[in-house]
Amino acid sequence: MTETIVKLKKKYRNKILKGYPLIEKDAILDKNKLDKQGMVLKIIDEDNKFIAKGYYGKQNKGIGWILTYKENIKINQDFFRDKIKEALYLRKKMYANQETTAFRTFNGEGDNIGGLTIDYYDGYYLINWYSEGIYKFKDYVITALKELTSFKGIYEKKRFNTGGKYIDDDDFVLGERASFPLIVKENNVNFAVYLNEGAMVGFFLDQREVRNIIKEKYSKGKNVLNTFSYTGAFSVFAAKGGAKKTTSVDLANRSRKKTIEQFKINDIDESKHDIIVEDVFKYFKYAVKKKLTYDMVILDPPSFAKSKKYIFSASKDYTNLLIQAINITKNNGIIVASTNCSNFDMDRFKDFINKAFKETNEHYKIIQEFSLPSDFKKNNIYKESNYLKVVFIQKSTIYLED
Repeated sequence: MTETIVKLKKKYRNKILKGYPLIEKDAILDKNKLDKQGMVLKIIDEDNKFIAKGYYGKQNKGIGWILTYKENIKINQDFFRDKIKEALYLRKKMYANQETTAFRTFNGEGDNIGGLTIDYYDGYYLINWYSEGIYKFKDYVITALKELTSFKGIYEKKRFNTGGKYIDDDDFVLGERASFPLIVKENNVNFAVYLNEGAMVGFFLDQREVRNIIKEKYSKGKNVLNTFSYTGAFSVFAAKGGAKKTTSVDLANRSRKKTIEQFKINDIDESKHDIIVEDVFKYFKYAVKKKLTYDMVILDPPSFAKSKKYIFSASKDYTNLLIQAINITKNNGIIVASTNCSNFDMDRFKDFINKAFKETNEHYKIIQEFSLPSDFKKNNIYKESNYLKVVFIQKSTIYLED
Protein backbone atom coordinates (compact mmCIF):
# COMPACT_ATOMS: atom_id res chain seq x y z
CA MET A 1 0.00 0.00 0.00
CA THR A 2 1.15 3.55 -0.72
CA GLU A 3 2.40 5.33 2.37
CA THR A 4 1.66 8.97 3.13
CA ILE A 5 4.34 10.80 5.12
CA VAL A 6 2.93 12.92 7.95
CA LYS A 7 4.64 14.85 10.73
CA LEU A 8 4.00 14.25 14.41
CA LYS A 9 3.81 17.23 16.73
CA LYS A 10 6.72 17.41 19.12
CA LYS A 11 4.68 17.00 22.30
CA TYR A 12 3.35 13.61 21.13
CA ARG A 13 6.73 12.17 20.09
CA ASN A 14 7.85 10.55 23.35
CA LYS A 15 4.39 9.23 24.10
CA ILE A 16 4.25 7.36 20.78
CA LEU A 17 7.83 6.11 21.11
CA LYS A 18 7.01 4.64 24.53
CA GLY A 19 4.38 2.45 22.87
CA TYR A 20 1.17 4.48 23.09
CA PRO A 21 -0.82 3.06 20.14
CA LEU A 22 -3.53 5.68 19.58
CA ILE A 23 -2.89 8.53 17.15
CA GLU A 24 -4.70 11.33 18.94
CA LYS A 25 -6.84 13.89 17.15
CA ASP A 26 -4.35 16.75 17.36
CA ALA A 27 -1.16 14.71 17.04
CA ILE A 28 -0.53 15.23 13.31
CA LEU A 29 0.99 18.52 12.20
CA ASP A 30 -0.04 18.36 8.53
CA LYS A 31 -3.65 17.22 8.88
CA ASN A 32 -4.42 18.40 5.36
CA LYS A 33 -2.78 15.20 4.11
CA LEU A 34 -5.39 13.06 5.87
CA ASP A 35 -7.96 12.83 3.09
CA LYS A 36 -8.90 9.12 2.92
CA GLN A 37 -9.55 6.84 5.84
CA GLY A 38 -7.56 3.64 5.56
CA MET A 39 -4.46 5.34 4.20
CA VAL A 40 -1.16 4.05 5.59
CA LEU A 41 0.78 6.73 7.44
CA LYS A 42 4.54 6.94 7.69
CA ILE A 43 4.97 9.14 10.73
CA ILE A 44 8.06 11.28 11.16
CA ASP A 45 8.94 13.89 13.77
CA GLU A 46 9.58 17.57 13.11
CA ASP A 47 13.24 16.75 12.48
CA ASN A 48 12.19 14.30 9.75
CA LYS A 49 13.21 11.25 11.80
CA PHE A 50 11.11 8.10 11.45
CA ILE A 51 8.77 7.38 14.37
CA ALA A 52 6.26 4.71 13.34
CA LYS A 53 3.76 3.52 10.76
CA GLY A 54 0.03 3.47 11.30
CA TYR A 55 -3.27 4.02 9.56
CA TYR A 56 -5.80 6.83 9.40
CA GLY A 57 -9.17 5.86 10.86
CA LYS A 58 -11.44 8.05 12.99
CA GLN A 59 -12.47 6.34 16.20
CA ASN A 60 -13.58 7.84 19.50
CA LYS A 61 -10.69 9.93 20.83
CA GLY A 62 -8.29 9.30 17.96
CA ILE A 63 -7.74 9.46 14.24
CA GLY A 64 -5.88 6.19 13.82
CA TRP A 65 -3.58 3.58 15.31
CA ILE A 66 0.12 2.80 15.29
CA LEU A 67 0.85 -0.52 13.58
CA THR A 68 4.65 -0.85 13.70
CA TYR A 69 7.77 0.95 14.89
CA LYS A 70 9.93 -0.60 12.18
CA GLU A 71 10.51 1.44 9.04
CA ASN A 72 11.19 -1.58 6.83
CA ILE A 73 7.88 -3.29 7.63
CA LYS A 74 5.22 -2.96 4.94
CA ILE A 75 1.53 -2.76 5.85
CA ASN A 76 0.24 -5.44 3.51
CA GLN A 77 -1.29 -8.91 3.44
CA ASP A 78 1.76 -10.46 5.11
CA PHE A 79 1.59 -7.93 7.95
CA PHE A 80 -2.05 -8.70 8.76
CA ARG A 81 -1.54 -12.45 8.41
CA ASP A 82 1.43 -12.38 10.81
CA LYS A 83 -0.46 -10.39 13.44
CA ILE A 84 -3.54 -12.62 13.25
CA LYS A 85 -1.38 -15.76 13.25
CA GLU A 86 0.36 -14.62 16.44
CA ALA A 87 -2.98 -13.84 18.07
CA LEU A 88 -4.42 -17.25 17.16
CA TYR A 89 -1.32 -18.96 18.57
CA LEU A 90 -1.77 -17.21 21.90
CA ARG A 91 -5.34 -18.60 22.11
CA LYS A 92 -4.56 -22.14 20.90
CA LYS A 93 -5.44 -23.71 24.26
CA MET A 94 -8.88 -22.13 24.12
CA TYR A 95 -9.67 -23.86 20.83
CA ALA A 96 -9.00 -27.20 22.55
CA ASN A 97 -11.35 -26.45 25.45
CA GLN A 98 -14.61 -28.30 24.81
CA GLU A 99 -16.28 -26.65 27.82
CA THR A 100 -15.93 -23.12 26.36
CA THR A 101 -16.64 -22.58 22.68
CA ALA A 102 -16.85 -18.78 22.56
CA PHE A 103 -13.94 -16.41 23.16
CA ARG A 104 -11.94 -13.52 21.69
CA THR A 105 -9.26 -14.37 19.15
CA PHE A 106 -8.03 -10.87 18.31
CA ASN A 107 -8.26 -7.90 20.65
CA GLY A 108 -7.47 -4.65 18.88
CA GLU A 109 -4.50 -2.71 20.22
CA GLY A 110 -3.70 -5.58 22.59
CA ASP A 111 -2.84 -7.64 19.50
CA ASN A 112 -1.24 -4.62 17.81
CA ILE A 113 -3.98 -3.59 15.37
CA GLY A 114 -6.25 -1.04 17.00
CA GLY A 115 -9.83 -0.76 15.80
CA LEU A 116 -10.22 -4.47 15.04
CA THR A 117 -11.57 -7.31 17.18
CA ILE A 118 -12.40 -10.88 16.17
CA ASP A 119 -14.51 -13.24 18.28
CA TYR A 120 -15.00 -16.99 17.87
CA TYR A 121 -18.38 -18.65 18.33
CA ASP A 122 -18.19 -22.43 17.88
CA GLY A 123 -16.85 -22.41 14.32
CA TYR A 124 -17.98 -18.92 13.37
CA TYR A 125 -15.87 -15.76 13.44
CA LEU A 126 -17.34 -12.35 14.14
CA ILE A 127 -15.25 -9.35 13.09
CA ASN A 128 -15.87 -5.94 14.64
CA TRP A 129 -14.65 -2.97 12.59
CA TYR A 130 -14.44 0.19 14.71
CA SER A 131 -13.56 2.70 12.01
CA GLU A 132 -13.99 3.22 8.31
CA GLY A 133 -10.20 3.21 8.18
CA ILE A 134 -9.68 -0.33 9.48
CA TYR A 135 -12.54 -1.53 7.27
CA LYS A 136 -10.40 -0.67 4.24
CA PHE A 137 -8.18 -3.61 5.25
CA LYS A 138 -11.08 -6.06 5.21
CA ASP A 139 -9.70 -8.21 2.40
CA TYR A 140 -6.41 -8.66 4.24
CA VAL A 141 -8.20 -9.82 7.41
CA ILE A 142 -10.58 -12.17 5.59
CA THR A 143 -7.75 -13.68 3.55
CA ALA A 144 -5.70 -14.22 6.72
CA LEU A 145 -8.58 -16.04 8.41
CA LYS A 146 -9.08 -18.20 5.32
CA GLU A 147 -5.39 -19.13 5.26
CA LEU A 148 -4.93 -19.67 9.00
CA THR A 149 -8.19 -21.20 10.23
CA SER A 150 -10.95 -23.59 9.30
CA PHE A 151 -14.34 -22.06 9.93
CA LYS A 152 -18.00 -22.57 9.21
CA GLY A 153 -18.66 -18.92 8.44
CA ILE A 154 -17.67 -15.31 9.02
CA TYR A 155 -19.88 -12.44 10.18
CA GLU A 156 -19.04 -8.77 10.76
CA LYS A 157 -20.23 -5.70 12.64
CA LYS A 158 -19.47 -2.29 11.16
CA ARG A 159 -19.31 0.08 14.13
CA PHE A 160 -18.32 3.31 12.47
CA ASN A 161 -21.53 5.16 11.78
CA THR A 162 -21.97 8.67 13.23
CA GLY A 163 -20.87 8.65 16.87
CA GLY A 164 -19.38 5.18 16.59
CA LYS A 165 -22.79 3.58 16.10
CA TYR A 166 -23.43 0.23 14.46
CA ILE A 167 -24.33 0.27 10.77
CA ASP A 168 -27.39 -1.92 10.33
CA ASP A 169 -26.63 -4.58 7.73
CA ASP A 170 -26.98 -8.28 6.99
CA ASP A 171 -23.58 -8.89 8.70
CA PHE A 172 -22.93 -12.19 6.89
CA VAL A 173 -19.61 -12.25 5.01
CA LEU A 174 -18.82 -15.73 3.71
CA GLY A 175 -18.92 -19.47 4.39
CA GLU A 176 -22.19 -21.00 5.53
CA ARG A 177 -24.85 -19.04 7.35
CA ALA A 178 -25.37 -20.04 10.95
CA SER A 179 -28.67 -21.42 12.15
CA PHE A 180 -29.83 -19.06 14.89
CA PRO A 181 -29.86 -19.19 17.77
CA LEU A 182 -26.30 -20.48 17.67
CA ILE A 183 -25.71 -22.39 20.91
CA VAL A 184 -22.25 -21.91 22.39
CA LYS A 185 -20.79 -23.12 25.68
CA GLU A 186 -19.04 -21.23 28.43
CA ASN A 187 -17.70 -23.39 31.26
CA ASN A 188 -20.31 -25.98 30.27
CA VAL A 189 -23.21 -23.53 30.45
CA ASN A 190 -25.17 -23.08 27.21
CA PHE A 191 -25.82 -19.70 25.69
CA ALA A 192 -27.81 -18.64 22.65
CA VAL A 193 -26.14 -16.04 20.44
CA TYR A 194 -27.27 -14.22 17.32
CA LEU A 195 -24.58 -12.98 14.97
CA ASN A 196 -27.04 -11.13 12.71
CA GLU A 197 -29.31 -9.18 15.09
CA GLY A 198 -27.95 -5.66 15.33
CA ALA A 199 -24.89 -4.46 17.20
CA MET A 200 -24.92 -7.04 20.00
CA VAL A 201 -24.93 -10.83 19.88
CA GLY A 202 -26.47 -11.33 23.33
CA PHE A 203 -23.38 -12.33 25.27
CA PHE A 204 -20.42 -10.32 26.63
CA LEU A 205 -17.38 -12.58 26.42
CA ASP A 206 -15.22 -10.47 28.73
CA GLN A 207 -17.24 -11.48 31.83
CA ARG A 208 -16.44 -15.20 31.52
CA GLU A 209 -14.37 -15.50 34.71
CA VAL A 210 -16.85 -13.44 36.72
CA ARG A 211 -19.82 -15.55 35.63
CA ASN A 212 -17.95 -18.74 36.45
CA ILE A 213 -16.95 -17.70 39.98
CA ILE A 214 -20.55 -16.67 40.67
CA LYS A 215 -21.63 -20.16 39.64
CA GLU A 216 -18.87 -22.02 41.45
CA LYS A 217 -18.51 -20.04 44.67
CA TYR A 218 -21.13 -17.44 45.47
CA SER A 219 -24.64 -18.38 44.34
CA LYS A 220 -25.60 -21.66 46.05
CA GLY A 221 -28.76 -21.20 48.09
CA LYS A 222 -28.75 -17.46 47.54
CA ASN A 223 -31.41 -14.97 46.50
CA VAL A 224 -29.77 -13.05 43.65
CA LEU A 225 -30.71 -9.71 42.06
CA ASN A 226 -29.21 -9.15 38.60
CA THR A 227 -29.60 -5.52 37.49
CA PHE A 228 -29.07 -4.25 33.94
CA SER A 229 -29.49 -7.93 33.19
CA TYR A 230 -29.59 -7.71 29.37
CA THR A 231 -30.09 -11.34 28.29
CA GLY A 232 -29.75 -12.77 31.79
CA ALA A 233 -26.26 -14.33 31.63
CA PHE A 234 -25.42 -13.70 35.29
CA SER A 235 -28.83 -15.03 36.32
CA VAL A 236 -28.32 -18.23 34.34
CA PHE A 237 -24.91 -18.85 35.89
CA ALA A 238 -26.26 -18.11 39.37
CA ALA A 239 -29.12 -20.54 38.80
CA LYS A 240 -26.71 -23.20 37.52
CA GLY A 241 -24.70 -22.65 40.68
CA GLY A 242 -27.71 -23.46 42.85
CA ALA A 243 -29.21 -20.06 43.56
CA LYS A 244 -32.51 -20.32 45.40
CA LYS A 245 -33.95 -17.61 43.16
CA THR A 246 -32.79 -14.98 40.69
CA THR A 247 -34.44 -11.70 39.81
CA SER A 248 -33.39 -10.13 36.51
CA VAL A 249 -34.17 -6.45 35.93
CA ASP A 250 -33.64 -4.56 32.68
CA LEU A 251 -35.45 -1.72 30.96
CA ALA A 252 -35.35 -3.25 27.46
CA ASN A 253 -38.47 -5.18 26.43
CA ARG A 254 -36.38 -7.81 24.64
CA SER A 255 -34.68 -8.78 27.92
CA ARG A 256 -37.61 -10.93 29.08
CA LYS A 257 -37.78 -13.07 25.94
CA LYS A 258 -33.99 -13.37 25.70
CA THR A 259 -33.58 -14.31 29.37
CA ILE A 260 -36.31 -16.96 29.17
CA GLU A 261 -34.53 -18.40 26.14
CA GLN A 262 -31.25 -18.71 28.06
CA PHE A 263 -32.98 -20.44 30.97
CA LYS A 264 -34.72 -22.89 28.66
CA ILE A 265 -31.60 -24.02 26.78
CA ASN A 266 -30.02 -24.80 30.15
CA ASP A 267 -33.03 -26.80 31.36
CA ILE A 268 -33.83 -24.26 34.07
CA ASP A 269 -37.47 -23.68 34.98
CA GLU A 270 -37.84 -19.96 34.34
CA SER A 271 -41.12 -19.85 36.29
CA LYS A 272 -39.07 -20.17 39.48
CA HIS A 273 -37.21 -16.97 38.66
CA ASP A 274 -38.38 -13.38 38.24
CA ILE A 275 -37.72 -11.50 34.99
CA ILE A 276 -38.77 -7.88 35.27
CA VAL A 277 -38.83 -5.26 32.51
CA GLU A 278 -38.32 -2.09 34.50
CA ASP A 279 -35.98 0.84 35.01
CA VAL A 280 -33.39 -0.37 37.51
CA PHE A 281 -33.54 2.79 39.63
CA LYS A 282 -37.33 2.55 39.81
CA TYR A 283 -36.97 -1.08 40.88
CA PHE A 284 -34.59 -0.08 43.67
CA LYS A 285 -37.28 2.24 45.06
CA TYR A 286 -39.86 -0.53 44.78
CA ALA A 287 -37.57 -2.97 46.60
CA VAL A 288 -37.00 -0.51 49.47
CA LYS A 289 -40.74 0.18 49.74
CA LYS A 290 -41.53 -3.55 49.84
CA LYS A 291 -38.57 -4.22 52.17
CA LEU A 292 -37.02 -6.67 49.72
CA THR A 293 -33.45 -7.74 50.41
CA TYR A 294 -30.98 -9.93 48.54
CA ASP A 295 -28.01 -12.14 49.35
CA MET A 296 -26.28 -10.98 46.18
CA VAL A 297 -26.78 -7.89 44.03
CA ILE A 298 -25.06 -7.75 40.64
CA LEU A 299 -24.40 -4.33 39.13
CA ASP A 300 -23.20 -4.34 35.53
CA PRO A 301 -24.51 -1.11 34.00
CA PRO A 302 -23.51 0.30 30.61
CA SER A 303 -21.05 3.19 30.76
CA PHE A 304 -23.90 5.46 29.73
CA ALA A 305 -27.63 4.82 29.78
CA LYS A 306 -30.74 6.94 29.38
CA SER A 307 -34.36 6.31 30.30
CA LYS A 308 -37.38 8.61 30.54
CA LYS A 309 -36.54 9.66 34.09
CA TYR A 310 -32.85 8.89 34.53
CA ILE A 311 -29.53 9.49 32.81
CA PHE A 312 -26.76 7.25 34.08
CA SER A 313 -23.07 7.92 33.55
CA ALA A 314 -20.71 5.42 35.19
CA SER A 315 -18.03 8.03 35.85
CA LYS A 316 -20.52 10.34 37.60
CA ASP A 317 -23.26 8.13 39.01
CA TYR A 318 -21.74 4.79 40.06
CA THR A 319 -21.50 5.85 43.73
CA ASN A 320 -25.24 6.52 43.82
CA LEU A 321 -25.90 3.19 42.11
CA LEU A 322 -23.90 1.44 44.81
CA ILE A 323 -25.82 3.25 47.54
CA GLN A 324 -29.08 1.93 46.10
CA ALA A 325 -27.62 -1.60 46.02
CA ILE A 326 -26.25 -1.41 49.58
CA ASN A 327 -29.71 -0.51 50.87
CA ILE A 328 -31.20 -3.79 49.62
CA THR A 329 -28.26 -6.11 50.27
CA LYS A 330 -28.47 -8.33 53.36
CA ASN A 331 -25.83 -8.11 56.05
CA ASN A 332 -22.86 -10.26 54.97
CA GLY A 333 -24.33 -10.28 51.47
CA ILE A 334 -22.31 -9.75 48.31
CA ILE A 335 -22.40 -6.88 45.85
CA VAL A 336 -20.77 -7.60 42.50
CA ALA A 337 -19.81 -4.16 41.19
CA SER A 338 -18.77 -4.15 37.55
CA THR A 339 -18.03 -1.48 34.95
CA ASN A 340 -16.64 -1.43 31.42
CA CYS A 341 -16.07 2.34 31.53
CA SER A 342 -12.54 3.18 30.39
CA ASN A 343 -12.63 6.76 31.76
CA PHE A 344 -11.38 5.72 35.20
CA ASP A 345 -9.12 3.05 36.67
CA MET A 346 -9.56 0.49 39.46
CA ASP A 347 -8.30 2.86 42.16
CA ARG A 348 -10.96 5.42 41.31
CA PHE A 349 -13.58 2.69 41.10
CA LYS A 350 -12.65 1.66 44.64
CA ASP A 351 -13.04 5.30 45.67
CA PHE A 352 -16.63 5.13 44.44
CA ILE A 353 -17.16 2.00 46.55
CA ASN A 354 -15.62 3.55 49.65
CA LYS A 355 -17.69 6.72 49.28
CA ALA A 356 -20.93 4.76 48.89
CA PHE A 357 -20.35 2.73 52.04
CA LYS A 358 -19.39 5.83 54.02
CA GLU A 359 -22.59 7.56 52.97
CA THR A 360 -24.67 4.57 54.08
CA ASN A 361 -22.73 4.11 57.35
CA GLU A 362 -22.04 0.49 56.45
CA HIS A 363 -18.79 -1.46 56.51
CA TYR A 364 -17.43 -3.66 53.75
CA LYS A 365 -14.64 -5.90 52.65
CA ILE A 366 -13.38 -6.41 49.11
CA ILE A 367 -13.13 -10.17 48.71
CA GLN A 368 -12.27 -10.61 45.03
CA GLU A 369 -11.33 -8.55 41.97
CA PHE A 370 -11.37 -9.24 38.24
CA SER A 371 -10.21 -7.50 35.09
CA LEU A 372 -10.17 -8.80 31.53
CA PRO A 373 -9.57 -12.51 30.86
CA SER A 374 -6.40 -13.56 29.02
CA ASP A 375 -8.01 -13.77 25.56
CA PHE A 376 -8.76 -10.02 25.87
CA LYS A 377 -5.09 -9.18 25.48
CA LYS A 378 -4.21 -5.73 26.79
CA ASN A 379 -1.75 -3.03 25.80
CA ASN A 380 -0.13 -2.01 29.08
CA ILE A 381 0.88 1.41 27.74
CA TYR A 382 -2.66 2.18 26.65
CA LYS A 383 -4.52 2.02 29.96
CA GLU A 384 -7.93 2.30 28.29
CA SER A 385 -7.46 -1.20 26.87
CA ASN A 386 -7.83 -2.61 30.39
CA TYR A 387 -11.37 -1.30 30.71
CA LEU A 388 -13.13 -4.02 32.73
CA LYS A 389 -13.22 -3.63 36.51
CA VAL A 390 -15.16 -6.06 38.70
CA VAL A 391 -15.13 -6.05 42.50
CA PHE A 392 -16.86 -8.53 44.82
CA ILE A 393 -17.80 -6.66 47.99
CA GLN A 394 -19.07 -8.16 51.25
CA LYS A 395 -21.35 -5.87 53.22
CA SER A 396 -21.18 -5.85 57.01
CA THR A 397 -22.43 -3.77 59.94
CA ILE A 398 -18.98 -4.13 61.54
CA TYR A 399 -15.47 -3.67 60.17
CA LEU A 400 -14.09 -6.84 58.66
CA GLU A 401 -10.38 -7.53 59.08
CA ASP A 402 -8.44 -8.71 56.02
